[in-house]
Amino acid sequence: MGKLRIGFGMTGSFCTWEQVISVLKQLGNTYEITPILSSISCVSENRFGKASDWIKQIEEICGKKIWSTIEEVEPIGPQNLLDAMVIVPCTGNTLGKLANGINDSAVTMAAKSTLRNGNPLVLAVSTNDALGASARNIGTLLNAKNVYFVPMHQDDPERKPTSMVANFDQLEPALKAALQHRQIQPMF
Repeated sequence: MGKLRIGFGMTGSFCTWEQVISVLKQLGNTYEITPILSSISCVSENRFGKASDWIKQIEEICGKKIWSTIEEVEPIGPQNLLDAMVIVPCTGNTLGKLANGINDSAVTMAAKSTLRNGNPLVLAVSTNDALGASARNIGTLLNAKNVYFVPMHQDDPERKPTSMVANFDQLEPALKAALQHRQIQPMF
């Protein structure tokens, strides 16, 4: 049997991307990774880097072209192309879309397709409003079948009291647990 096929969805929260790339490299040793980026991730030029540089690095790590359109990811469902999917970082915007059944991007469509097939979706939250406006979406997704979370913590409780970020070093253990349909604990 070959390597398990993992969709690796990346959305905004560019301040975490350097950490995320380290995790991607580690997962690439064990899994066949299909990189899937949100539209903004493919064009953003910000203080954390240029999109073209990130894309080059991600494609080199995965040995595959990035999928960034709904048309590219649409076959995931009917052809059951992924054994699981992770979204890392998973922004408040993405949490809201997933919790409300909105699939208007490559990442959200790939997530929907993964769940359609009964395969696990693992979310690595990174948002300034996890304990604010996004809390209800996290609650909804905690109750959703085949949706799992990477353990998370408040990253700056004094200056950003509603902000939480995933413990990216726990992504692989969370993924392994999700593949067994278990939520890694403790979550917070």
